[in-house]
Amino acid sequence: MITWMQRHKKWLIVTIWISTIAFVGAGFVGWGQYSYGDKAGAVAKVGNVEITMGEMQKSYSRLYAKFNQMFQGNFDEEKAKQFGLQKKALDQLIQQALILNLAESYSLEVTDAEVLAELKTQKYFFNQEGVFDKEVYKQALSRNNMTMKEYEDELKKSLLIMKTLALLPVEESANEKDIMSTVMSIADKLNYKVLSQEDIVVDTSDTALKPFWEKNAQNYKTDVTYELKVIKQAPVSKTYDDVKISSHYADNKTHFKAEDGKILPLEKVKSAVIAELDAKATKDAALRSYIAYKKGKLDKNTAITQVIVSKSNNPYNTEVFEKITKLSPTSPFMKPVLVDGVYYIFELTKVNPAQTKTYEEAKAEVLPSYIAQTKTAKLNELAIASVDTFTGTTTKGFITNADAEKVTDLSLINAKEFLSKLFTSTKKKSYIVLNDGKIVLYNILEQKLLQKQNNGQANSIVQLKSAMFNEGLIKNLQNKYQTEIFIQGL
Repeated sequence: MITWMQRHKKWLIVTIWISTIAFVGAGFVGWGQYSYGDKAGAVAKVGNVEITMGEMQKSYSRLYAKFNQMFQGNFDEEKAKQFGLQKKALDQLIQQALILNLAESYSLEVTDAEVLAELKTQKYFFNQEGVFDKEVYKQALSRNNMTMKEYEDELKKSLLIMKTLALLPVEESANEKDIMSTVMSIADKLNYKVLSQEDIVVDTSDTALKPFWEKNAQNYKTDVTYELKVIKQAPVSKTYDDVKISSHYADNKTHFKAEDGKILPLEKVKSAVIAELDAKATKDAALRSYIAYKKGKLDKNTAITQVIVSKSNNPYNTEVFEKITKLSPTSPFMKPVLVDGVYYIFELTKVNPAQTKTYEEAKAEVLPSYIAQTKTAKLNELAIASVDTFTGTTTKGFITNADAEKVTDLSLINAKEFLSKLFTSTKKKSYIVLNDGKIVLYNILEQKLLQKQNNGQANSIVQLKSAMFNEGLIKNLQNKYQTEIFIQGL
């Protein structure tokens, strides 16, 4: 069982994230630029459930905050990429959506009363008397840029997932409890040595690097570039009579609210009303120019500039670039788009396909991959050559898989990973590769069975069996509900 848990620990996340909603305290963490399919409003769709970019941002932010805490504040975007945090964030949401589809098929739902009951148990919304306080609740969400509706919708999803999984309770048997007790009582005295990629020196001369580039040249290409004609619509500023201003205000009162949500009187927002009228007039002018341009009737005094854009050289934004990539010789015109308060009209004139970069062009991009792959290979070679003869650090006494703090040559997170893999290994002397690339050589000097009670094993068995059940459930649901992913680059 323990072996299964270590080999399939990615599925344990289902059990972890359905147990509670993480309170948003870390803010949003960005992760660069991605390209999207036709459904710009969603990053994925699972069965009948859409996953939005906002949900993925929150999922990523929570995972980032969790890892940052584990790394004691020394976690950054580079480490996030190494751990594949973006994909983990999306995988969590896909698993969640699969179970929500199952809940829908059984017509399960969570009532407002159930949401309120759960809210009243969440201590971060308690006042000084230890009681749920609506004002504390509002202020806490406000500080984290979250509305009550957003939080309660998310809480409702979490409760619905728990309600769905609760339909199939899992219990431990007496035999399983005895087996877990025995496994948790095994202790080893170790001699171990940590090998790091920092110990590896790599030859980065052209003689060594160029063959690597030749083998992987097709992976290093220039961007596709798009040659465009661009019309920039000048802002329109007009004078409006009181009737026009009053009429626009009457039709759009909800646009003009104070911080408390109350609609402001016209005399206080007259300038904002005029600004909206000017914005509408500017948009109308851009649309007229667009139609005239398509028909070849554009005013001769209208300025037309020529630009070349690509994914890495994009003066507009990702959304506009995606629209540009969908233009073609048979449909070269793009309707006016708003970028930083300015309307632009585009006409595609030429597409220049990607070309394989020369060695000199690709060198700076090739070098990091070459170093990383070479260091990994050489570190593995060093581990194989050293495992039978190394001399390292000997643990003070016997340790179990719960004694990570006693493995002093590793960080706590690495020590936990090392011990979890060590206690599932069947080899007395070998090496273990850690997620961050380090390798730990080890030699088990002695082993014994401790005489102690493991009071927590029953809960561990339930969690393990739940994880096994959840893995089978997720696989079954993946076959039942189609998953479409609209975001690339993960």
